[in-house]
Amino acid sequence: MALEVIGPGVGRTGTNSLKVALERLLGGRCHHMWEVGADADRQIPLWTAAVEGRPVDWHEIMDGFVAQVDWPGASFWPELTAAFPDALVILSTRPAEEWYTSASNTIFQAISLEGEWRATLRRLLAERFSDRLDDKDAMIEAYERHNDRVRRAVAPGRLLEWTPADGWEPLCAFLDRPVPDEPFPVTNTTSDFRQMLGLDEKP
Repeated sequence: MALEVIGPGVGRTGTNSLKVALERLLGGRCHHMWEVGADADRQIPLWTAAVEGRPVDWHEIMDGFVAQVDWPGASFWPELTAAFPDALVILSTRPAEEWYTSASNTIFQAISLEGEWRATLRRLLAERFSDRLDDKDAMIEAYERHNDRVRRAVAPGRLLEWTPADGWEPLCAFLDRPVPDEPFPVTNTTSDFRQMLGLDEKP
C-alpha cells in the first residue's frame, strides 16, 4: 500500500475533517496526529527518529495508510512527496488569524504540557515551523511561510489548496471520486478538543 494523498496543511486547518473525508473517499486509513497517540509504542519511536534527523523509512512509517494529514507529517511534506512521487498533495488552509486563534486555544496549549512526546513536538516546531507559541506574529509568519513553500515546491497539477468550507466537491474532482450523498464531516472543533484534553472552556 502506498500513500495516495499527502496533506502538508498544519493542525487546526480542518485536518481531522479532511482525514474523515479522505477515509470515506479512498476507502482506507488516513494518518493524523491522533494515530500517533493511538499506536504510541510503534509510532512515537518512528516519528522521534524523524524529528531527530535520523534515517527513517517513510514507507514503514506510512504502512497501512492511504493518506496523511496534520502534524507531525505535515512538517515532513518534502520527504513524503519525494518518497511517494505518485501521491497527490492537498494543502488545507484557513485564514491566518483564524488559524492562530484556534491553534493557540488548542494544540499550542496541549504541546506545552509536560511529556517526552510533547517535548519532541516542540522540537519539531522549533526546527521546521516556529516554537514561539505565544508570539502571534511569529506563528502567523511561520504558517504563511510553510504554506508558501508548499505552493512553490509542488507542481500545480499535483496540488490542491483546500479549505473546510470548500466541502466535498473540489476534493472529489481532484481525486476523481463521486461526491458522497451526505454532509461533509465537521469534527474536532475547538470546544471538542478542549473538552477531550480537560482544558478550561474558552469562547
